[in-house]
Amino acid sequence: MLRTLLPALSALLLLQTQLSVCLRELRGGGPSPPVVYSASSYSATRQRLPGAVIIGVRKGGTRALLEMLNLHPDVEVAKTEVHYFNVEEHYRQGLAWYRSQMPFTLPSQLTVEKTPGYFAAPQVPARVRAMNPAVRLLLIVRDPAERLISDYTQVLHNRLTRHKPYQPLEELLLHKGYIDPGYKALQRSLYHQHLAHWLEVFPREQIHIVDGDALIRDPFPELRKAEKFLQLPPRISLDNFYYNTTKGFYCLLSAGHDKCLDESKGRPHAPLSAQTFRKLCHYFKKPNKMFFDMVGRSFSWC
Repeated sequence: MLRTLLPALSALLLLQTQLSVCLRELRGGGPSPPVVYSASSYSATRQRLPGAVIIGVRKGGTRALLEMLNLHPDVEVAKTEVHYFNVEEHYRQGLAWYRSQMPFTLPSQLTVEKTPGYFAAPQVPARVRAMNPAVRLLLIVRDPAERLISDYTQVLHNRLTRHKPYQPLEELLLHKGYIDPGYKALQRSLYHQHLAHWLEVFPREQIHIVDGDALIRDPFPELRKAEKFLQLPPRISLDNFYYNTTKGFYCLLSAGHDKCLDESKGRPHAPLSAQTFRKLCHYFKKPNKMFFDMVGRSFSWC
C-alpha cells in the first residue's frame, strides 16, 4: 500500500513546492532557494559534514582535482574554500557553521571540501580528526620548485591588480646568494615537514597522494585512483576530458557541457634565472627524498 502511495506523495510535495515558489514571487519576495525532496525520505537531502577533504597543497592543483571529482554523480563539493580548520574566527563558530557551508546531498552522496591552506597549518590535523576520525584526505602535490614559483606568481598578480609594490622573486628567494629558508612560499614546499603533522594523528592509508603534474598531463588515471580511494563506483570516464589546445591543458565535459578552469590556471610563471632555479632544485633534493620515503613513492621533480 505504502509503495503505491509514494509516487503520489512525491508528486504532491513537488506541486506544493512549486506553488510556494509562485506565491513567493507574486508577493515580490524573489525566487526561493531550491528544495529537493526524495520519495524515500522527506528529509533525505540536507547539508552534511564532509566525508573527504582535499587538504592541499596550495598551487598544487586542488581546484582542478575538486572540479574533476565533481564529475562523479555520487559527489557534491563545497563551492568555495571554507578555511574552517585554519582560521580561528571560523573555527570558533563550531561544526554547525561548518556544516552550513556544505552543499545539500543525499545520504548516498559524498561531500568533499577543499582548502589548500589546511596542509601547512600545524593545528589543523587534530581538528580534522576531532570532526571525523574516518574522514578521507586527499593531498595533491607537484614539483615543489614549480609550486613555489606558481605561488609567487599568484601573489604578484594580486599585487599588480591592486597597484601595490612587489619584490622580484629572486630578491625574496635569495639572501647573500643562498636560498633563504625563511621565505614563506619556500616553507610551503617542504612537504615532509607538513605531512609529519598529519601522520601524527592519521594513518598513512587514510591520506591519498595525487600527482598534480600527472593530473595536468593525463587526468583520467589519477581520477580513477581517487575514485577507488574514496570508495566510489567508477563513473568518471575518458569521455569527460578533452584537451584544449588554446589553454594548453585538459577541460571537462559533463552532460554535453564543457568547463575549463579560469584564466588564473596556466598563467605564465614569473621569471627566475636558470642559476637560481638550479639552486632551488638543489635545496629541495633532501626534503624531497624525505617526503618520498614518507609516502612510499617518488616523483620526477627537478
